[in-house]
Amino acid sequence: MLFEHLFARAQEIPDDIAVVDDQGQYTFAQVAAMAAGMGHYLPTQTSKPRIGLMLPAGVGYVASFYGTLLAGKHVVPINFLLGEKEISHVIADSGIDTVVTIGPLAARMKNTPLKIVDLMQLPKPTAMITPHFPAVQADDPAVLMYTSGTSGLPKGVVLTYGNLQSDVDASIEHAVLLKKYRFLGVIPLFHAFGMTAMMLAPIQLGTMVVYIARFSPAAALNAIRQHKVSIMFGVPSMYNAMLHLKGAMAADFSGFFALISGGEPLPEKVRKEFESRFGVTIYEGYGLTESSPVVALNVPRKFRPGSVGTPLPGMQMRIVDEQGNVLPAGREGEIWFRGPMVMKQYFNLPTETAAAITPDGFFKTGDLGHFDADGFLHLTGRKKDLIIVAGEKVVPREVEETLQRHPDVAEVAVVGKKDASRGEMVVAFVIPNEGCSPTPESLREFCRQQPLAAFKAPREVYIVNDFPRSATGKVIKRILAEKLNS
Repeated sequence: MLFEHLFARAQEIPDDIAVVDDQGQYTFAQVAAMAAGMGHYLPTQTSKPRIGLMLPAGVGYVASFYGTLLAGKHVVPINFLLGEKEISHVIADSGIDTVVTIGPLAARMKNTPLKIVDLMQLPKPTAMITPHFPAVQADDPAVLMYTSGTSGLPKGVVLTYGNLQSDVDASIEHAVLLKKYRFLGVIPLFHAFGMTAMMLAPIQLGTMVVYIARFSPAAALNAIRQHKVSIMFGVPSMYNAMLHLKGAMAADFSGFFALISGGEPLPEKVRKEFESRFGVTIYEGYGLTESSPVVALNVPRKFRPGSVGTPLPGMQMRIVDEQGNVLPAGREGEIWFRGPMVMKQYFNLPTETAAAITPDGFFKTGDLGHFDADGFLHLTGRKKDLIIVAGEKVVPREVEETLQRHPDVAEVAVVGKKDASRGEMVVAFVIPNEGCSPTPESLREFCRQQPLAAFKAPREVYIVNDFPRSATGKVIKRILAEKLNS
């Protein structure tokens, strides 16, 4: 599982390009040789069961990931964009004593007792070292991936070989992914979405993946043009940024099989403007770190705008009420699912694991949504993000979609603020379009003129330049709410 695919491709298509990154391009034979070398080297550096990877997206990450598995170790991806507190927590919680990194990032760990393996200082392999394949079972841990920490310190999610392999297999089957497609990797590989969709899947397919270590819309467009990319996975803010590229043309996207969005809700405005300007559809999907991560996806052959698609093969999904009773199509409730992709457990957190997974194996997502009559899943928000105004529930996404219809608005984030008289009030943070200067009052008035209940209209609107974001561009609403309620 997992590592066999790389070496099978190296045997079948050794001279085909596997990885293109900021430093060059590498064949499947070259990537496999690097991974095999790491697989032999890493056990000489540590006896611990886990090894940290603090690396940008590129061939170094790919070779180190597969090399760590070949060494019989578990991969601990480290988000180098986190703060010192979060990184220290990941290091201490995972119990690692060795991190594979590069010089510029090694400085982040100068005050730790970690052993540093600097890829830039290792000799390049000149020939294939015969890899030793460890004997692994589907239930054996492969990756200890820490959540983004949008609600506090990151939790370790134990993903097994079976979890990851089943999600890759189901995603390939569901989307009918083929070897001829070329992937563009703009999501960091320390993120579950990036790891599965932009490393494990293309390696298994035997196709090229082009990595951009740090996303910029111009770099993405250049990669699309230069390498004839045909599939891209991104978050909504990335697609929104690409919309504002003056030199981008519909012809640039003519060879695409699919542009796929995940991580957070795709605004209807972005989807429609992208389709109008470039003539291509953005297909929205849904997943979590705890599910390896993809669980539902719109694809060209099966697509419904406004939904996140239908569940992947092998994924059982239900919508439940507060008591856990299954609700019929059209009724909103919490999304629960189970399947071979669902994590083994939260690392060293038995209480949290028991609270998140039911006795019969359903994972409680905390997300709200409903199925339509044709089985497409529609997300409506997060349980914890619900704003209660004088006893009435307000789903932030509804308010956000309303404000995003304003021509001067680029992005919106809606949160709740404590209010002595009504419990909470609705507050909106707005990023205006370039060259536009909407006022808070004009935006509040716009909401009042829409088909939006009066109690849902924001009482306060703040015009900002940007939001606090995770490494993938996802808005961290917790920080916005903390600022309001501190």
